[in-house]
This record gives sequence, structure tokens and C-alpha cells, in this order.
Amino acid sequence: MKRFNGDPVGYNRVETIDGFDFFFQLRGVRIMTIEQRSRWTRWAGISLLLIAACTMNPATGQRQLTLMSEAQEIQMGQQTHPEVLATFGAYDDPEWQSYIQELGSKIAATSERPELDWTFTVLDDPVVNAMALPGGFIYVNRGILANFNSEAELASVLGHEIGHVTARHSVEAMSRAQLAQLGLGVAAVASEEFRQYAGLASQGLGILFLKFGRDDENQSDALGLRYLVRSGYDPYQMPKVFQTLDRVSQSQGMRGNPEWMSTHPDPGNRVQNIDARIGQLPLEQRQGTVGRESYMKRLSGLIYGNDPRQGYTIGQTYYHPKLAFKIDFPDQWRIINQRQAVGALSPNRDAAVVLTLSEKDSPRAAFDAFFQQQGIERGTNQGRYLYSFRAVDPQTGAYTADGLIGFLDHGGRVYQLMGYTAPATWRGYGGAMQSSLASFQRVTERRYLEVEPKRLDVVSLPTGMTLTEFARRYTATAEVSELAILNGVNPDTTLEKGALVKRIVGGELPKR
Repeated sequence: MKRFNGDPVGYNRVETIDGFDFFFQLRGVRIMTIEQRSRWTRWAGISLLLIAACTMNPATGQRQLTLMSEAQEIQMGQQTHPEVLATFGAYDDPEWQSYIQELGSKIAATSERPELDWTFTVLDDPVVNAMALPGGFIYVNRGILANFNSEAELASVLGHEIGHVTARHSVEAMSRAQLAQLGLGVAAVASEEFRQYAGLASQGLGILFLKFGRDDENQSDALGLRYLVRSGYDPYQMPKVFQTLDRVSQSQGMRGNPEWMSTHPDPGNRVQNIDARIGQLPLEQRQGTVGRESYMKRLSGLIYGNDPRQGYTIGQTYYHPKLAFKIDFPDQWRIINQRQAVGALSPNRDAAVVLTLSEKDSPRAAFDAFFQQQGIERGTNQGRYLYSFRAVDPQTGAYTADGLIGFLDHGGRVYQLMGYTAPATWRGYGGAMQSSLASFQRVTERRYLEVEPKRLDVVSLPTGMTLTEFARRYTATAEVSELAILNGVNPDTTLEKGALVKRIVGGELPKR
């Protein structure tokens, strides 16, 4: 899926069905079939393979199942890294990128795999999360950076993610998945496709969001603490990170856990476990660099939350200021704003309206290419640039989806607008989808185009005061409860004179 020619559309991370692939996971809808292949190997060959695949991991000191070499592991990370950048985008701040690479490399050098070509990237994502790819590719979202209050806290999370790589948790998880793919049998374990990683590489971003188990999380916590201490940081800053993540989780309530908690399940008693490990360290290792002042000053100006310049909504109307367009989505539909697409999902999650960029250089070429696809039947013109279509399963001849498709030129770009649902629900959704797709239009009013994001501002207190008093004295576009989490304190905590305190400024959206 093509990016908006370098002018990214923002997005909000949501649960799996509403995530990056939500457009192709609608209930009762199937636009294209996916070929499923399986090959069975002899049990004798499997046994020999499993024996050879159990290797000793130097980071954990344990034997683990790994059906890939280090070279293949690195290759997988290299192949997926560009997709990560295309999907999320790197945060456009060279100083932050240089800082995270330098700090991450420093910590990784203390690990059991210092020879890897470690790559650390800040992603332009407001979600509180950090992730790792096999082979040494580590990502931290700008959303999680805002919640740290010292360099040691950031180093704790980097060490944790490095631990996932040194322990080869993704490799082990994928190896087990291959073995379990067909129940008691093993599919393509010894096949050429598996050895070349074609199958696993095709999983794309799924690799990035592998959910580790509690044992893996405990192991990465222990490894992260090890690397934190080796790098000379104060180990007592690590429990503060998990306390903050827990507070973020609780504050979100019914909105669900932060992304960190979904990809990094809480192993239980995390803070107590880390405290116990710290208590076992030699006295000389229980102290080190905190780096609070330097890190807090670095945070000033960091974009906070969703960046409206990458798309925002007012009611059910979506605006993209950089691309100067707007589109109305049906009432009650959930708008999902992503870097490579924007769309809306019906309340029952059985219909979608989607806007993306086309790869073609003209609307006519895009129309021709769409209707030349196998399994797509062209319908009638529905006014303006819209045509109806039906998707057909080429194997059974059954209709799998009814929809509308449109292509138009706007600002030198060709946009694709699509709405679709199952044939049984078309009558109920067709009118709403048509009205939505026909509402696309140019935006010229400056108040909708000249928007700015929220940013962090760091204040040095002229006198002691509580956070509640701070919020009254220093205007912020956030509630006191949110500021309390960001600053790692309680609203009634007395802050000393000279303390550096975060607030959120700017980011007001225009009124209708």
C-alpha cells in the first residue's frame, strides 16, 4: 500500500481487527482468496532437525529451539525494517534519532551480541510502546519517550528490547509456530522455502507484533537490568518505568491497555521481581547515572499525542491539512486514521470505507487496473467518479463482497476511494457508503490547514508547589491526572523549587 507520497496520513493504533489490516478482516467479507499450502516431512527427518535446532543461548544460558541461523535472523530484520518505516514513519527530528542510536548502541555493546549491526529508531507514533525485530532492530515510539523522566528510564526500556533480541525470543516463537502450524505434523520445516525464509518473511509486520509470553518478559526484564547496570545506570530507575506503564494502563480504562501491554504481557509482580533482583546486586552496582535534567530538557518541544498535520477529525469529518482534502464518514462509524490509509468501520465491523493512494498515474489507468483483477465484476456508474463492483471467489463462483470504487485526481495525486461489505448487508450500508465516498472535496480554509500538534514544554519551578498548583499557574492542554502520569508523581505531591516539570501546550483544533 502506497504512502501518501511522503505526506503521511496519521493513524491511531487499535486492536488487531481494527489495526493495519482491518480493511481485509471484515466479518463475513472476503475479497480475495489466500492460497494455503502445506508439506509433510518424515518423522525421522523431523527428529534429526529438532536435535540440531536446539542450541545454547549465551545470553540466557539455556538451550532453545531455533530453526534459523543468525544470518537468516538478520536478513529477516533487514527485510522488515523498511516496511516498519513505511508504515509508522521515523520521527522527523535528527537530534532525537542520533541520540537514540548513540544511547542504544552504548547499551547493546554490553550485551552478549555486540557484533550485531544494531539499529535504533524513534517512530512517529503517539502510542506508548517499544518493539524489537530479529537481528538487532529496535524501535521506540515518541509516545513512550514522553513518559520517561530520565535517561536511565529510557535505557531500561532499550535494555529490555535488546534482551528480546539477545534471547532470540522472536526467533524461538516463530520456530515453535512453524512446528505447531499443522498440529501434530510439521509443515515445510525442511523445505527450501523455509530455509530461505520466504514464508516467514511474508508475515511482514506480524513479526514486529509477536506477543511474548510471561517467561520471555521476565527474561527480558532480567537481561535489561543486566545491560542497564553494565552501562553504568541507576538500576532503581527501572521499576519506575513499569509503574508508569501500569498507570497509563489504568488511566485508559475501557479504552484498553496501551500497546506495550498487548505486545509485552505483564509477567506478574514485575516491580517486585525487579526490586528483588536489584537487592541481589553488589552494593557498588546499585547506584549509577540517572540523567534526569539532561533528558527532561531534551523532551521540550517533543510532539505529544496525534499530530493533526497528519490528519484529524472533527465529528465525523476527516481533514488532511497537508493534502488539503476532507471526507465525511458515516455517523456512528469508527474512523481509523493510519499513515498509509484512512477509513471508517461500521459499528458491527462488517462494512468499511477506505481512502488510499493509487499506484497509477491517472484515474482511468487505476479504474482499468482494478477491474482487470481476477474475481472483480464491474457494475454501473453511481454518479461522479463511483462505480459499483462485486467480488467473486474464482474457485467457487460465490459472491464474497459488494462495493463501490472510485478514483480521482487531487493535487497531482490519484486517490482510491472504496466501500465494501458482504452481499447480505449491502442493502443496509450501500447508501451510507455512497454518500461518504462522494463527499471527498478540496479544503482551502486556512483554519483547517494551519494546525499544529501538542508539544511538551518543560518548566523549571520558581518556587515549591504541588502539581495541582502547577496546573493552575501554567496553562496546559491536559488534565492534572495526565500530567501526574507524565511527571511520575501524584497531583498532591509537593515539587521543590527548581524542579523540572512537564506540561502539554498547543494543539487546539479549529471549531466548525
